Amino acid sequence: MLNLPNFLALLRVVMATVMFVFLIERDATFFQGIHTSWLDFFAAFVFVLAAATDFFDGYIAREWNQMTKLGAILDPLADKMLILAAFLGLLLLDRASAWAIYLILTREFFITGLRVMAASEGKNIAASMAGKVKTVFQMIAIGLLIMNWPLATLCLWIAVGLTLYSGFEYIIGYTKNTKEGTC
Repeated sequence: MLNLPNFLALLRVVMATVMFVFLIERDATFFQGIHTSWLDFFAAFVFVLAAATDFFDGYIAREWNQMTKLGAILDPLADKMLILAAFLGLLLLDRASAWAIYLILTREFFITGLRVMAASEGKNIAASMAGKVKTVFQMIAIGLLIMNWPLATLCLWIAVGLTLYSGFEYIIGYTKNTKEGTC
């Protein structure tokens, strides 16, 4: 059960926690004397590494035929934990709109629940192209927001639009396929 793709998903959970510490524990004793721009850099670096594990765990699972039921549930949950940690940290730093974060997280958890429910029924809701594009835009927006770079807020709102669109696409696909008896 604990193959390389599942290990990478678990590693993503750990990296999400490390990134969160860099974002929110800026006054901690062990960060004394470190400029906050370095903490931003470290948080962004860990975030990029964690995001890369998302690509590689899926790629390895497909190429090495190591897809498991655990992985089908663990991978999207690890993704959501990474996104949640990043957005909560950015919210606490006042770098992201609470509304944007609320809309994104609501969609993420709703669709994750839908996918888990489908998996428990032996069905698979594969990621759509819109879902993959929204993930890329969310990752770019988070990286820009962590680094506090220009256009970060615009990128975040583009990610919100793509997130909502892909969420509706999943819901329509699920209901259509449920009526037909497949997912």
